Amino acid sequence: MDMENEIKTNAKSMTPQEQYQLRKLIVRLLRQGEKAAKVAENLGVSRQMVYDAKKAYEQEGLAGIKPRAKGPKKGQGRKLNPEQEREIRWILVEKTPEQLKFADCMWSRENVGELIRQKYGIDMPVSTMGDYLRRWGFSVQRPVKRAYKQDEKAVKAWVEVEFPGINKRAEEEDADIYFGDEVGVQNQPNNLRGYSPIGVTPIVKTEAKRLRINMLSAISCRGKLRFMIYKDNMNAAKLIDFFKRLIKDTPQKVFLILDNLRVHHAKIVRDWLALHKDEIELFFLPSYAPEYNPR
Repeated sequence: MDMENEIKTNAKSMTPQEQYQLRKLIVRLLRQGEKAAKVAENLGVSRQMVYDAKKAYEQEGLAGIKPRAKGPKKGQGRKLNPEQEREIRWILVEKTPEQLKFADCMWSRENVGELIRQKYGIDMPVSTMGDYLRRWGFSVQRPVKRAYKQDEKAVKAWVEVEFPGINKRAEEEDADIYFGDEVGVQNQPNNLRGYSPIGVTPIVKTEAKRLRINMLSAISCRGKLRFMIYKDNMNAAKLIDFFKRLIKDTPQKVFLILDNLRVHHAKIVRDWLALHKDEIELFFLPSYAPEYNPR
């Protein structure tokens, strides 16, 4: 149940997408005023990687640090010309299949191919359509579930006013910003998906007994991870115990951002925080907006 040490990064072992996320973190820290040498030290990467990410971002923005798509040279062997590709990509981003009278609610290789056939009279094999989508930067994804009760004005105020204010105060008071959340961990996957020959169902060997444990964790804007393991349900006493561990392990004042779980607002929690206001302060995300917690 001890706090974990700071995450160490091995960039060479990462996938292109993981390296992209790391480069985005490097750029964010540099834009916050961190020195390149300090960023390299904190993230466990070479200074050259920091300098390369900085240069690429300055020249091309996010496009400069994104993974480069592999494949044939631009235009080689393609059925669509560049203008047609741009138009289709725009439609996929700005429109839903339902708006264009397709039966599906999400874009698939099949209905994108049908869209191309309707617009340009070009028949595109499903496998080729997959190549185009990958080249355009699309991937198979599960849709994000967003609560219909989410208050867009409150979210906008959080993103544009509240969090920048928290960040400014953290700089002025030399505080560390952490995002915290609770999660359940189990020894079996919830969802598995993979290819297999038709009629041959794949078998995955798993532990027959399901084991589950809960974890309360917090991650800082600089990549420090702290967590505590517990078996029972979350309550005020466990939350306060985590606060104690977090401030003991952090030399600076802690600004901790949480969601609006009822226990986070418990009177006993508020009373304890009032006695330790010089060590830790809580802030809360907008209601029904978990996607703004990077943890």
